[in-house]
Amino acid sequence: MRLDHFMARANALYYANHDPFADFTTAPEIAQMFGEILGAWSATVWRQMGGPSPMLWVEAGPGRGTLMTDATRALTRVAPAFLDAARLHLVETSPRLRALQARSLPHATWHAGLETLPPGPLILLANEFLDALPIRQFVRRGQGFTERHVEAGQFTEHAGSPPLPLPETVPEGAVIELNEAALAFTTALAQRIAQQGGAALLLDYGPAQSAAGESLQALHAGAPADPLVNPGAADLTAHVDFARLADAARAAGAMVRGPLPQGALLERLGLYVRAGRLAAGTSPRQALGIMQAAQRLAAPERMGSMFKAIVLHHPSLPTPPGFEA
Repeated sequence: MRLDHFMARANALYYANHDPFADFTTAPEIAQMFGEILGAWSATVWRQMGGPSPMLWVEAGPGRGTLMTDATRALTRVAPAFLDAARLHLVETSPRLRALQARSLPHATWHAGLETLPPGPLILLANEFLDALPIRQFVRRGQGFTERHVEAGQFTEHAGSPPLPLPETVPEGAVIELNEAALAFTTALAQRIAQQGGAALLLDYGPAQSAAGESLQALHAGAPADPLVNPGAADLTAHVDFARLADAARAAGAMVRGPLPQGALLERLGLYVRAGRLAAGTSPRQALGIMQAAQRLAAPERMGSMFKAIVLHHPSLPTPPGFEA
């Protein structure tokens, strides 16, 4: 079975039958500050757009719904006009996760993909969404490439033509990863933004520049696992090729800013200021926990460097907050 088909089936099975947060923790689950800050970012971009009403507020891969719950709670106090204009839409394929999200976000509308979103300007957030989309792997052999398949829990290589040009200068045996699903999602999103207006903030992990190397990984019970063994028992992910996605978005007509390290973006958006306010008046132990959570999100040695952010936006909009040079 081709690797991307194996990965798609394994992750569909995993998300249908497992609580992913027993195996890993995403930024919204680490601290409420993350969702609050992205909510404030959304409201600011909405004002840059001229405050359209109604408008679509979309999250792709919303997990338990924590990010949007925290964002909505914060904006109720500071930007009620934004919430009045926003129509919440969630892109989620797992029935199990949709049920979890409905507990805290009952007013949302769910979609399996971008294609069923209603027309109109949007602001989309996607945190650790692209990394779970299935990848293909190509191996440099002689003057061309073979493609990896999965058979009986091991990789095999088969002849095949890559769907896109791959670097010719990589050495023998080098692995090139290609995420067609992420490219298709980003291209469709950029086309929509260029035609109907809005912006999208995508946060995930991976290098800023495209490079050879294999990054497929699996987590089970919080520990690394063999991604080819016992499909459906572990969460399979791979690094995001931000440079390739940015090129695709530009070709589709959107402006692109970034990638920017997540830590730099969150600091610019006031992460530590917010952490200080949350910590004020709490016990020393609670205050320490809040500041440690902020460090985990933004410190270079934690999530701040490996995780990156890019923003796609309509060419008429000014640079969204946090991405100013």
